[in-house]
Amino acid sequence: MAGYEVSPEFAELVGQLRAAPFRADTTAVSDLRANFEKFAATFYDPPPVEFVPDNADGVEVEWAYTPGCDRSRVVLYLHGGGYTIGSIGAYRDFCARISEGSGAAVLSVGYRLAPEHRFPAAVEDSVAVYRWLIAHGVDAAHIVIAGDSAGGGLTIATLVRLRDSGVELAGAGVCISPLADLAHTGASVHEKAHADPIVTPEGSHAYGVRYLGDDGDLTDPIASPLYADLHALPPILIQVGTAEVLLDDSLRLARKLRDSGVSVDLDVWPEMIHIFPFFASRIPESRRALKYMHTFIENTIGPSPKQHA
Repeated sequence: MAGYEVSPEFAELVGQLRAAPFRADTTAVSDLRANFEKFAATFYDPPPVEFVPDNADGVEVEWAYTPGCDRSRVVLYLHGGGYTIGSIGAYRDFCARISEGSGAAVLSVGYRLAPEHRFPAAVEDSVAVYRWLIAHGVDAAHIVIAGDSAGGGLTIATLVRLRDSGVELAGAGVCISPLADLAHTGASVHEKAHADPIVTPEGSHAYGVRYLGDDGDLTDPIASPLYADLHALPPILIQVGTAEVLLDDSLRLARKLRDSGVSVDLDVWPEMIHIFPFFASRIPESRRALKYMHTFIENTIGPSPKQHA
């Protein structure tokens, strides 16, 4: 956007990312994981929060409870990382901020990662955790399924799988920079490659192959929900930046959801990069995006008692 000025903090972050780029296509998985954990730790400065580990029918999960949060309202969070990297620990700051702003408890899911556990392991785990929540008395209407990057695609895939299984759906979904097309057919994959300091076309393709295997179908509708039947899903918020290789994943996903009769809030941020809300501990634009997300959550599953006390 002409004339748009990013914050100094954001400009510094982009410089930092360009100085030490993520090379997902040429770096060993073990190193990718270790590097991301170190990187995420530099953004760890959460509000007051209690983290409580739990086990959801064999899936590692962790609760984030900020003071006064309404534990009957739950954001089920699916982290990003190309189905290969990322963890509950790396997302603690972000999950704490979601809990603080939304007034809900946040349940972070440690789903199995590729290439050790390929598709559909991640979907099986997210569905199992959702079913576990329902079995433990959480009202589906008071659940938001949310995720970033691969976790954003997994959010839609989980909702589709639950719908097809006849399970009552969550009250809403939130997708941050979703990876919705592992075939990478969107024009932005190449048009935005110069602008995106996190995702490269080659790196994103490498993640897809790790997840699906060399002979996997990159257009499988559960692995790449852009190709799925999206009717009858709950309201969806999609947040994305214009400086993203995966920008067209968001734009096309929003269009298909709307064409399927789903209520969609497409929140596009000029100059912002992949998963930019994740950097809220340092970046003012990220904090504003989180505030927008919190309002969406309140509008779809209802406010917490503390927000209207």
